[in-house]
Order: sequence, then C-alpha cells, then structure tokens
Amino acid sequence: MSVFPPIRRDRVIAQLPRAFIKEPALNITEDFNNKVRTACQEQRTGTVGFKISKVIVVGDLAVGKTCLINRFCKDAFDKNYKATIGVDFEMERFEVLGVPFSLQLWDTAGQERFKCIASTYYRGAQVVIIVFDVNDIASLSHTRQWLEDALKENDPTSVQLFLVGTKKDLSSPAQYSRIEQDALKFAKEIHAEYWAVSSLTGENVKEFFFRVAALAFETNVLAELEKSGSRQIGDVVRINSPSSNLYTTTKKKQGNCCQ
Repeated sequence: MSVFPPIRRDRVIAQLPRAFIKEPALNITEDFNNKVRTACQEQRTGTVGFKISKVIVVGDLAVGKTCLINRFCKDAFDKNYKATIGVDFEMERFEVLGVPFSLQLWDTAGQERFKCIASTYYRGAQVVIIVFDVNDIASLSHTRQWLEDALKENDPTSVQLFLVGTKKDLSSPAQYSRIEQDALKFAKEIHAEYWAVSSLTGENVKEFFFRVAALAFETNVLAELEKSGSRQIGDVVRINSPSSNLYTTTKKKQGNCCQ
C-alpha cells in the first residue's frame, strides 16, 4: 500500500511547461531531455517515483508566499492576512511522463524574529523560490539576502533557483515594466528563472508550479541515470581485504575454462 496520497487528474505533466520568459530560464529547450523521455518509457527512472523533492519558498514578510502556495495547492485565496509562524508545508503529487513525483513545498516565515527557526528547515532543498512583491521595490532588493541565507544551508551548484514576483494584479503596466527590468537583471545574475504571478486571479500560478515540478523531475531522472550508468553489470567490486583477490582469481579460472 502506497504511503503517498493519490495523484489528482489535473497534476499530470506530459510536456515540458514553457518558461515565463526565455531569458533568464533554467531550460530553454521546448521539451524534456531525450534521455529522460526514453528512461520514462523504458521504466528506468530508479527511485525517482519514491522521492520527495524539497522546495523552500523564501522572501519578505507579506510578499504573498503563503497565498502563492495556497492558490496552487488549495485553489483558494484568503484576503485576511495571517503571518506564517516558523514554517509550514504542503505536499503535492504529480505524474510526469507517466512517473509519479512529489514536491514538498515549505512555506517559511518572513518575519525577522522567526528567521532563525525557518532557516533550520532550508537544508536539503532542491529548489529555492525567492518571492518579492512587484509593487514593492524594497522587497526585490531584499531577495539577495534571502538567497544568501538559503544557500548557506545548501550546495549552490545543486539547487534550482526561481525568482517570483507576486501581486501582479495590483501593478499598472508602467509600474510593472520598471520593476521587471530590475528583476530580470537580478535573475540573470544569480542564474534564476523569473516569473510574475497573481495569487488573487491565479494568473501563471499553475503554470509556474508545473514548471518547477517538471524541471525538478528532469534533474532527478538525469541524476539517477548518471548513478546507474556508473554501476554497469559485470563491474568488479573491490573490497579492502585479502578476500578481494577472490574476484580476480575466479575471473582468471573462468577464462581458462573457456579456452
């Protein structure tokens, strides 16, 4: 019996979702890596279907981190603001190219007094989502510090970064255009993928999380293929003891018998 909840019908990903803007983007190709597609078709994805990919969502107080997660996970928007105390998380199950895949979305507190508590949950993240309010330039300038805090607990080379501007519905086209230029510049600098969303209207929210799930899945499958590729059948297992000679001896004897 599976310990995971069932996968909803609206959580199926058969094609690689498009980026919000091609540059900066973590993957500019139109589809999944061919190796990933083949591995899924041949059921060679190893333990990917049983893994839980950790996603942390960080950013200033009241930028809309909880609303972003709730809009996707619960299709709900609460206008009554409630600050997150410490951390909270939601589990989302997907089916990507026929393979089950799980995201654990960690909603962290933006208040300074809870920062020490929240930062203890940063470790082990595969994805870091840095959130700012497109109507608040200060929240964008603070994203650099949030990124630094998150990377203190993780290997910078092994995490995927997303810079997400929220509350797009409250911004005029001219106002949004000005802050978007600064956001795109920063996203390119830190090698993050940029998105702008509205949790109130739902604009780009589903597309964004599908993109996160798809790219995290692809990374996991490629890592699994790399591991399995280094464990070819017939490789000699070397043990640091005198008995290790047994493998060499046996191999030589088998060779003589065949001559």
